[in-house]
Amino acid sequence: MTLLDAQPVAVSAPTRRGDAPRRRGGTTGYLFVAGYALLLLAFGVFPTCYAFYLAFTNDRGRFTGLNQFLRVARDYRFLPAFGHILLYLALWLVVLVVLTVLTAVVLRSRVRAGVSALLRFLYYIPGALAGVASVLVWLFMLDPDVSPVSWLLHRMGLDSFAAVLAPGNLPVILVLIAFWTGAGGWMVVMYGALNNIPDEVIEAARIDGAGPWRTAWSVQIPMIRQWITYMAILAFAGGTQLFVEPQLLQTASLGRVSPTWSPNQLAYVYAFQQGDFNGAAAISVFLLVLGLLCAGLLVRRSGMFTLEER
Repeated sequence: MTLLDAQPVAVSAPTRRGDAPRRRGGTTGYLFVAGYALLLLAFGVFPTCYAFYLAFTNDRGRFTGLNQFLRVARDYRFLPAFGHILLYLALWLVVLVVLTVLTAVVLRSRVRAGVSALLRFLYYIPGALAGVASVLVWLFMLDPDVSPVSWLLHRMGLDSFAAVLAPGNLPVILVLIAFWTGAGGWMVVMYGALNNIPDEVIEAARIDGAGPWRTAWSVQIPMIRQWITYMAILAFAGGTQLFVEPQLLQTASLGRVSPTWSPNQLAYVYAFQQGDFNGAAAISVFLLVLGLLCAGLLVRRSGMFTLEER
């Protein structure tokens, strides 16, 4: 008999019925989810299904196939509206992802904790303003006659409010408004994602000779890739729904901005000025499909829902 054979073998005591871990009933979980599920059905699923119904029928409820989609696609305002929103989304996503992630990395790695907390709070404050209020603030900022940065506007050759709101400037102006109101919240989210990276990983990169920027590019950013994808999907979905900002700019400019600058504005004109709810629904389905295609592409390329084997 070897020494290993002589060692006592631990025998587990028979498990009694009462000692087994009890699974809590799922009633509480269902109650917590029920409220959201009802709201989702009432204000998400049902309106979407109704929009599809309107998009494939006429005003008499008769099935028309793709006729509504073809009709609105032939509208001379359709392609410019979607062209405007695609240009805006391209600028918005690049600015949001690059500056938000870069700022979060700097706040996490290069700024003292107290100063970082103060800056994150200051960045978040504009997001507490409603969309309408933020646009009104920017209308004041963009008017060369009353703006505190009028000297900068004059330097850029923008001597009047009409010049500022020229059609070619609108995508940039709308990106500035969106970034000012929405980037602060995403900076907080990215900062929290960076906090989840173990300090041992960052220390190992430093020991290997990686500097701050190399560590950010090769370690931190890849490890929060899924959060960046999540931000891009929601930012894209929100950007396709652009309505309040160009609508208020159109009103403030006394008609210098097109009332159908964005697809949502075009759908509004169809529904509430022309009484064509079927055409408006077709435009909304176009936007839904565009958002789903982009989300699917980002999820597939980033592996957002891929489970890593441990």
